[in-house]
Amino acid sequence: MGIKSALPKYEIYFYNTVLCLAMFWAAGWIFEVSSSNANRKSFKTSVKPGWYYFGRKMETADFEWMMWFSTFRAHILFALSGHVLFSKICSMLAPQYRSLVYMVYGVLAVWTSMGWTYVTLTLSHCILLYSISLVKIRWLCFAAGLCTLATFKCEPFVSWQAGFVYGDFELRHVLFYGGCGFTIMRCMSFALENCERKDGNYSILELLKYNFYLPFFYFGPIMTFDKFHIQANKSALTRKEWEMWNISQQGLIHLGVIIGVDVLFHFMYILTIPADMKLLKRLSDWALVGLAYFNLVYDWVKAAVMFGVISTVSRLDHLDPPKPPKCITMLYMFAETHFDRGINDWLCKYVYDPLGGKHDNVVEELVATLCTFGVTALWLGPCQVVLLWAFFNCFGLNFELWTAKFFSMEPFASFEMAMTEAMSRRIRAVANTFNFWCIVLFNILALNSLDFAKLVAKRLLLKGFPITTIIVMFMTYCLIQVIKERERRQALIDDPDPLPPAPAPTTTTSTTTTLTSAAAAPAAAQPVADPSKEKAE
Repeated sequence: MGIKSALPKYEIYFYNTVLCLAMFWAAGWIFEVSSSNANRKSFKTSVKPGWYYFGRKMETADFEWMMWFSTFRAHILFALSGHVLFSKICSMLAPQYRSLVYMVYGVLAVWTSMGWTYVTLTLSHCILLYSISLVKIRWLCFAAGLCTLATFKCEPFVSWQAGFVYGDFELRHVLFYGGCGFTIMRCMSFALENCERKDGNYSILELLKYNFYLPFFYFGPIMTFDKFHIQANKSALTRKEWEMWNISQQGLIHLGVIIGVDVLFHFMYILTIPADMKLLKRLSDWALVGLAYFNLVYDWVKAAVMFGVISTVSRLDHLDPPKPPKCITMLYMFAETHFDRGINDWLCKYVYDPLGGKHDNVVEELVATLCTFGVTALWLGPCQVVLLWAFFNCFGLNFELWTAKFFSMEPFASFEMAMTEAMSRRIRAVANTFNFWCIVLFNILALNSLDFAKLVAKRLLLKGFPITTIIVMFMTYCLIQVIKERERRQALIDDPDPLPPAPAPTTTTSTTTTLTSAAAAPAAAQPVADPSKEKAE
C-alpha cells in the first residue's frame, strides 16, 4: 500500500497521547533513579558539581560533548571564527581564490594545534594516494585506501605514526585519529573521482584544498570530492532568498539544543547509569527500556548538533554540506539507519550502490551489504563490539529485503490487495514495531556495551514477558503510526494528489448538448482504470 494511506484523525490523536504519556513515564523513572543515586560511589568519576543555581550535580560522562561545548569550547570557537572571518574577506575581495585561502588557513590551524610533524604525516598520505590515483584503476585506489586506513587501526603501525605527534595537549589523541581517518576517506573519494574523469587528472592542489578545509578536517562530516570541487571553486557567489535568515535560525536552534542538553545532564544521568551493572539489575523494566531509548536519542542529538555547527559554518562558505542524520525517533527501517549522513553518502556512492545495483536482487544485496559493513567496521576500528554491531545491522538490512520479497508473493499479495489501505498500514506498523526494537538493541551495542544490550533484551523479551513486552510493543506501535503519519503528510506536500476535474457547465441549447455528447463518446470508449492496479501502484 502507498505511503499516503490515511487513518482516522481520532486514532492519530490517540497514538500521540499514548506516546507522550509513555515518554514522560519513562523519563520520570530515569529522573528518580538519577536523583536517588547521585552520590553513588561508581558515579564519582562522571557526575560532577554542576550549575550552582540548579543545586544539582551534572553528568560529564560524554567526553566528546564536554570537549566541544565545555572544556575546549573557546579553542574551537576561536578556530572556526577565524575561518569565517578570513573566508568572508576573501569572498568579498577575490572569490576565485577562496578555496586556496581555505586551504592555507586550514594548514596553519592544523600546524598550530598538532605540529609540523603531523602536517607532514598527513601530506605523505595525500601524496601516496594521489600518486596511485594517477593510474586510474578503481580497485587499486580502493585497496590502497583501505590498506592505508588499516594502518591507523592496527598495531604496530598506529603507535609508530602516533609517535610523530609530540606534546601533552589533551585533545592530541582525538585530533590525531579524527584528522587522519577523515583524511584517508577524503583521499579515497578524490582518487575514485579521478578514476571517473575522462580527460586528464585533477591536480594535487585540488586534493589539498579538499582535505585541509578546516571545518571538515578533524570531525567531518565527509563531503565527496565531486560536490566539494564544484561548490568550492564557484566564483559567482549568490545566496537564495532568506538563506542567511535560515542559517541564523539554525545557529540559534543549535545553541538552544546545547543549553537544553546541558540542563538535561543535571536531571537524568542517561550515560552514567548503563555503566553500573549492579544498579541496572535493580532498575524496573520501564526505566531500563527508557534508558536504552534515550541513549539512542541522545546520540542522535549529539551528532546532529556537532555536525550542525560545522555545517552552519560551511553554509556561510557557500557550500551545501551533508544533511543532519535522521532522528532515531523517526526510524523503523534498517535501510534508513545512520548517525553520520556524510559517511552514509560516501558508502552509498562508492560501495553500496555500485555493488547492489537496483537493490532488488538478494545475492547482489548480500554482497553489497557485506562489503559496506566491512568498510564501516574498518573505519570504526575492528573489535568485538563493532563486529557484532556490523553483523546484526547487515543481517537486519538483508532480512528486510527477504521479508519484502516473501510477502510480495502469492497468496500474501492478494490478501493485502483485499484489505483497506488503513488496515494494511496497521499490519505493516505491527511488523515495523519489532523492527524498531531490533534497531535499538543492535545499536546500543556500539553506543554502550554488550552487557547492557543483553540485559535490555532479557528484560524486554524474557523476564518481562508478557506484561512488559506487550505494553512496550504497543507504545512502540503508537510511535510507528505517528512516524507514518508524518511521512504521509510530507509525501502529500512533496507530491500532492491531482485535483479532480471541474464539472462541465450545463446549458439548455441543442448545440451544447450535441457537443457534450460528442465529447463524451470518446471518453466513454476509453478503458476504465482497474482499482486493483491503482492499489498495487
